[in-house]
Order: sequence, then C-alpha cells, then structure tokens
Amino acid sequence: MTSTAVLRRDFLAKLVVIAGAMGGCAPQPATPASAARPKRDEWQRVRDQFDVSRDWVHMSGFLLASHPKPVRDAIEAYRRGLDADPAQYFEAHQGVPKADRASSEPGAEELVRMAAALYLGAAASEIALTDSTTMGLGTIYCGLPLDVGDEIVTTEHDHYSTHEALRLAALRTGATMRKARLYDRGESAAAEPMVRALIAALSPATKLVAVTWVHSSTGVKLPLRAMADAIADVNASRHPARRILFCVDAVHGLGVEDETMASLGCDFFIAGCHKWLFGPRGTGIVWGKPEHWPLLRPTIPHFGNDGFLAWLADKPPPPTSADMMTPGGFHSFEHRWALGEAFAFHMQIGKAKVKERIHALSRQCKEGLAVMRNVTLHTPREDDVSAGIITFEVAGLPPELAVQRLHEARIVATPTPYRESYVRVAPGLLCSEEDVEAVLRSVRSMV
Repeated sequence: MTSTAVLRRDFLAKLVVIAGAMGGCAPQPATPASAARPKRDEWQRVRDQFDVSRDWVHMSGFLLASHPKPVRDAIEAYRRGLDADPAQYFEAHQGVPKADRASSEPGAEELVRMAAALYLGAAASEIALTDSTTMGLGTIYCGLPLDVGDEIVTTEHDHYSTHEALRLAALRTGATMRKARLYDRGESAAAEPMVRALIAALSPATKLVAVTWVHSSTGVKLPLRAMADAIADVNASRHPARRILFCVDAVHGLGVEDETMASLGCDFFIAGCHKWLFGPRGTGIVWGKPEHWPLLRPTIPHFGNDGFLAWLADKPPPPTSADMMTPGGFHSFEHRWALGEAFAFHMQIGKAKVKERIHALSRQCKEGLAVMRNVTLHTPREDDVSAGIITFEVAGLPPELAVQRLHEARIVATPTPYRESYVRVAPGLLCSEEDVEAVLRSVRSMV
C-alpha cells in the first residue's frame, strides 16, 4: 500500500503549501490586474497541461472539461491501484467508519473536501460530494423541509435541471412553485433591477428562493451578494421557521469568479466540477451553512461515518450533516478522489488571475460581436453582470446553422438548449486572444 501513502501524503503537502501561499485558509486577496496577469507564454503553459485537440478552437468549457495533467495523473494512479487490488485499495483510501476519526489520516474524500474548502473559504465539514450539478440540485431541493402552503420562487431563466428538481420537490411536498422574470433582454440586464424583480416576486408563503449564478441561456450573471442581502432584510421581520433559504446553482461561476462562500452570502451553493473548474468528469459539490444542514432529509442512503456508526449501534441517526447528504453507494472513485487536484490546479494559478483572464477574453469577444451589424449580442458587456458565457444571434441564421458554420471554421460552439435558442461560446483558459479573433472573423463572414 505504499502508493496509497505516497498519494495521500503528497497531496496533503500540496494543500499545505497552497494554504500558506493564501495566508492560511483565508481567500486569496485581490491583486491589481497588472500584477495578477501572467505573461502570454504562461497561459500557453497552462494550456499545455491539457491533451485537448489543437485542431479546434475550444469555446465550450461550459459543457464538459478536458482534464489537466495533474488531474489525469491522479485519475490514472487511482485507477491502477483499484485495478490491481480493488478491495484493499478501496478500503485504504475510502476507509471504513471509525469511532475515533481524529486518530486516523484523512481519507481520499476528506482530502477532496479539504481542497474544496480551501478554494471556497469554507470548512471541509460544510461540503457534500456529488456526481454532478443535477444530482446536487435533486438531493438538496428534494431534501428541504417544504410543506403544503410553502412557496418556491425561481426564475424563468433557469435551466431544465433546476426547474425539474424544484417541480419534483413541489410534487413530493405539496409546495407550489413560481417563476420570476428578472430581465426582458439579457444584454440590458442590470444588477439593481434584477434584485428588485426577485424581491418583488416574494410573498409571505415563500420558503425557498432557487436561482442560477450565471445563466447558460443568456450569460447573465446574477448579483448574488445583493440578492442575499435583500433576502436577509426580508427574513429579519420573519419568524425563524418562516425564513427564506437562498440556494444557488453555481456551476458557471465556479472556476471563473474569485469569490468565497462568505462573500456570496447564499445558504446552499451547488455545482458540478467538470466544467470551468476542469475537475474529473462525474464530480460535483454542495456547500451549505452549518446551521442549515440539519434541516435536510436525505433521499439517497449515505455512507457518512456518524450515521453508519449509529446504524451499527442500533441508535437513531444523528442530525443531518454534509457528510450524510453525500449520496452513498459506489462511484467512479478514481475520478472522485482526483477532484482535489482540480481545486489545487486553480489555486496554484491563482483565483484572481483566472477571473481576470476569463473576463478579459470575454470582453474582447463581446466588444467584437457588439459592433457587428449582423449580430445581436444577448449577454451584458459589463463584468459585474456577466462571466464567461456569451450568447448571440446572427441575422437570418438559425442558431444551429450558425453553429454549423463555426464548426466548419474548426470552432467548437453550441446552440443554447432553451425555447429561445442562441449561439453560445465561452472563451476560457484553453483559449487565446487569437482564438477569440478567429471566432469574430467567422461570425463576421456570416452574412
């Protein structure tokens, strides 16, 4: 089991180094853009960590990630160990429930939680592990203590996964659901009107507000902190039992924005990790405030330590924790255990640098599209209400045909999967300024 000890020790040492560079477990301080921005050859070195094809311009990081070398190497090391001796290797990494966990080394999943916590500015005990955003949405929304007469408020702009998870939660509990419209046109969305529209949609029956940080339909980024503060003002006059929970699908902000759980102010933060974060495919997290986890009712049996030990002793389960909201069963463990490397990869680059780079490429793309007479840009140009996703229309071309034209130019893009469909691109860390110009040239030619 030497490889087990080496993998665990090396990764723990990496986290210690990163934590020291970040000033303990505090979030990385903001850095002036001029100091934070790596030289261009440094971004090429980042891209060189990926096996992604050089024959295409990859503008689809919102869908499914390529794995950087540290993640690939970790997946392969865990895969080899599981293939060679599945039972013993699994027990050595995943571990079995122990009454005295403090005396044992952290297991593979605990190391992942520690890495996620460092990145999020949170505690490892506040984080549940899932396989995707959709799994996280389903387990949290169907686990909330809703009842007949309670109201769920979401928005018209959210993805199928949010709407369907909420519909199923309402079906199970007897709660009702309403969809608010935060803006009429994505390109003109602004922070204050969106906050006002959300608060205007609340009623005395509202128990849950469920939104998405960055809309994959338009690229609009919600002002989460301002929304959280406005909901807190509403809650201040409510009985504790009637206070509103603020839950966020954060998948298109995680790995882009330089925020912490404290800076965002939400109650639950749900995200897959195999998009912008470059995590292993089939991984996700849920963060929740410690006081809210006990409210939840697990849907899928968990393999949490405390709950399992209670079962062994024929005792009632303890109050729900993040560990108990991590769905149990057997997973693709070589991927789950390697997730910490994705958080470490981003932290080694620097969260502030990642944000500045993605926003700079996005601004370049949006500014180029905005001046084209044949294009309608549907994403705001301002950084405070946009992130990495950009959506637009080309006059006279259905989005599927425009995407086909981009593919012919060796550019990966997609149509948005909504009733009002647009062309969608995302200049991420695998892109360069030249890649953005290639997109603009291709769109300019679509007349």
